[in-house]
Amino acid sequence: MLASYPSAPELTDAYVEQVWQSLPAFVRPTLFVPAPRLSAELGCEITIASESLQYTGSFKFRAAYNLLASVPQANIVAASSGNFGQAVAYACKLLGKTCTVVMPSTSAQVKIAAVQSYGGVADLIEVRQVSRAGRMAQLLEQSPDAFGAQAYDDYRVVAGNSTLGKEILAYSHFDTIVAPVGGGGLSSGIVVARDHLQAATEIVGAEPQPGNDASRSLQAGRLIKNEVEPHTIADGARTISLGQINWEILQHGLAEIIEVPDAQTLAALKHCFLYANLKVEPTGALTLGALLTNPERFKGKRVCCIVSGGNVDPAVYAHAITSDPHATTPTTSDPTP
Repeated sequence: MLASYPSAPELTDAYVEQVWQSLPAFVRPTLFVPAPRLSAELGCEITIASESLQYTGSFKFRAAYNLLASVPQANIVAASSGNFGQAVAYACKLLGKTCTVVMPSTSAQVKIAAVQSYGGVADLIEVRQVSRAGRMAQLLEQSPDAFGAQAYDDYRVVAGNSTLGKEILAYSHFDTIVAPVGGGGLSSGIVVARDHLQAATEIVGAEPQPGNDASRSLQAGRLIKNEVEPHTIADGARTISLGQINWEILQHGLAEIIEVPDAQTLAALKHCFLYANLKVEPTGALTLGALLTNPERFKGKRVCCIVSGGNVDPAVYAHAITSDPHATTPTTSDPTP
């Protein structure tokens, strides 16, 4: 049974059941990949739950579709340079809505093109002149009838992501599920699924060490923010802080958060390529990176590692799979919420 969350009283067991009944018809089931070679190397039984084949290439489509299908507005405004922007644009295309996605001008061209290919308008900004949130506020002021879509701090986003947790818990019994942590939308959804089903599975977060606000928050017992957007290869986790509802869920729902150095994230990305035949993005590699960072923590356990998506810049990916990840750490130029 779910706890009561002050900032999202709508997030109830009844609402979660409603989403679980309706949303699966519009999303692709996650891909489960047993990883025997990785399991042998790390001394635990690893299964990868990969969202890289989800619509638009990441779990974000679950959240975007559930959110946008629930609002009456036909004009949507969002801010993202990556996965959420693509998911919003595609969900709008399916739902007959229009959208504008605020994106830094430094965003990868492939991501700008993806938003445009789904019919979205890419509103490119110079982040040194105006923030994404600031520009989004300007657009909403100009179009008061539009809806501002939040990437993670919304109960409908959390519930949409909880459908992935439902799939994982239905697939097999796991001692531990490891989920990447940025703004907290995905990991919150996994906790909500676990709590709704009253399962005993522990949930561990995997956060990039250069942006460890969630880890510090969990240790301090209060929400702590990064002073600036973190500089990490895991571009999907370059967030200032957890969302408020996400913090309310995660502060009691996570067993711990493992801080993953960028070098271990890149090593995990390469491991997925070599040993599981999976193309993953750096943020998606965080969970295996957590196992590489603290292998003793998972010895002898049945572990599910969530790969959140597979949208990776080709140059970053080529470098990661052909280089020693502990030698240099390339970064992408576009921070993604």
